[in-house]
Amino acid sequence: MLRAIAERGDAEKIAMALDIAMRYGMTDGDHHKAWAIDQIVRALTGCPAVNRSAIDSNGQAYDYETQGESEDYLAFVNKARDGEDGPNTYEWDEGVTP
Repeated sequence: MLRAIAERGDAEKIAMALDIAMRYGMTDGDHHKAWAIDQIVRALTGCPAVNRSAIDSNGQAYDYETQGESEDYLAFVNKARDGEDGPNTYEWDEGVTP
């Protein structure tokens, strides 16, 4: 589903961010909205696609593709967390996948 997002042009990054906003932005729950915001930021900052593994509720392992972290994403998060009390004044919540 995801390609290496870092290789995408600005129009593709914007389209991906808007798709995430449309598909997940109205999901109930602050933790899900935080996830949508985090995913939008990752799309716009060119985060690469990464493969991960997890275990479902039936104990079955599965693989999935998600967005990793880019240098621009990490810089954005660090700036968002920075404040009057230093580099960790505020939290950055990655949220929970809907």
